[in-house]
Amino acid sequence: MIVPVILCGGSGTRLWPQSRQAYPKQFLSLTSENSMFQETLLRLDGVEHAEPIIVCNAQHRFIVSEQLRQMDLQAGAIVLEPLARNTAPAISLAAQKALELHDDPVLLVLAADHLISDLEPFFLAIDRAKTLADSGFMVTFGITPQKPETGYGYIYAGNRIDDHSFKIDSFKEKPDYATACEYVDSGDYFWNSGMFMFKASVFRQQLADFAPVIAASADLAFKNSESDSHFIHVDETAFAACPDESVDNAVMELTEQGAIIPLDAGWSDVGSWDALWEALDKDENSNVVKGEAITLDTKGCYISSERSLIATAGLENLVIVESDDSILVAHKDSAQSVKAIVKTLDSQGGSKHKVHRKVFRPWGHYDSIDAGKRFQVKRICVKPGHRLSLQMHHHRAEHWIVVKGTALITRGEETELLTENQSTYIPVGVKHRLENPGKVNLEIIEVQSGSYLQEDDIVRFDDIYGRTD
Repeated sequence: MIVPVILCGGSGTRLWPQSRQAYPKQFLSLTSENSMFQETLLRLDGVEHAEPIIVCNAQHRFIVSEQLRQMDLQAGAIVLEPLARNTAPAISLAAQKALELHDDPVLLVLAADHLISDLEPFFLAIDRAKTLADSGFMVTFGITPQKPETGYGYIYAGNRIDDHSFKIDSFKEKPDYATACEYVDSGDYFWNSGMFMFKASVFRQQLADFAPVIAASADLAFKNSESDSHFIHVDETAFAACPDESVDNAVMELTEQGAIIPLDAGWSDVGSWDALWEALDKDENSNVVKGEAITLDTKGCYISSERSLIATAGLENLVIVESDDSILVAHKDSAQSVKAIVKTLDSQGGSKHKVHRKVFRPWGHYDSIDAGKRFQVKRICVKPGHRLSLQMHHHRAEHWIVVKGTALITRGEETELLTENQSTYIPVGVKHRLENPGKVNLEIIEVQSGSYLQEDDIVRFDDIYGRTD
């Protein structure tokens, strides 16, 4: 039995301003109409497998469940990491859940944010990897390098196991350009894809042998987890004791059972804007254009617009990305430096590296369309049959105006139905709730006024999604 394990913990900082902490790249539609996460799930249609186990950050749990719902797909489990601890602890949690559900299955560990454009070689490599995994090997998929690349780690292939696989000799960190050229010219090195295949029991034993603190802490965190109908909430205290370590460093670099299956399937981790430009179809001037743009004498550029017309003239090899509240302009050769921009934003204490203007919630989303010193205006959309928590604010009052659909309003001890063009007022300190009892999206304009307008001024009394913050 193959159990896919989809790791959704990446932050995607090099794809800012589209990728942000609250909505990172794996949940964005970058290479197709589907998100990267959804494409990873759909890719599994060519593999005989059990329902996948999803491991994600707790703050992304409703994004994961919504994107599964959109594709009418089911997960075997959605395991929530209370904080980021890298891939070794994450896979340990998934392995424990897989052993609960199945009799020592083979785990196919995939990142949620990779692109694979040629599926037949991918499926063939999985078949070959499963044969090795059934024999006790811990398999990684090594990408046949297409060029010297300094943004990826490499794996040096050792002796042959069979016609299609090698023992792992060693892992190499991201090299400089001259070293990368040597690796590629030798033909003995592969890009480290971060995709793996091994039996759950083999992984757990090897993790206990080489990283006993991770194994013990992850075991305890899973043992003390709490489950509801949708999610497995891992114990935060125990999980925090896990060292922050990748599965490569914790196990794969140390095990004697490591194997590598070469893979040439149009793979990319789409980790930066230049990588995304390389992966997508281009026009006659080698431009990738998404959204509304006019390009005059412009070549080799990645241009993306969400709201505005972008007009260019006389440009070459640039990245221009306009999001709802930020604009990035960079040379493609400097695409790796976007991570430093995010670090600067973080040091300045702002929020534009964390959230978009449009923020998704389990009940729908809101868009902050205007703000001043003592006011804020939001456009709120509530999905049919969903409702916000019963809540109260200490520092702000709210005016709600219905622009589409029907709203069921709770205000104190009163309830009322509002329809299009009707409005209501929620005073400071009054318990209230907004609900959509209809069959179409409810859209309202919310005008907040008060001395403090941040999202942490919410006291929740009841929430159908189990949120406390």
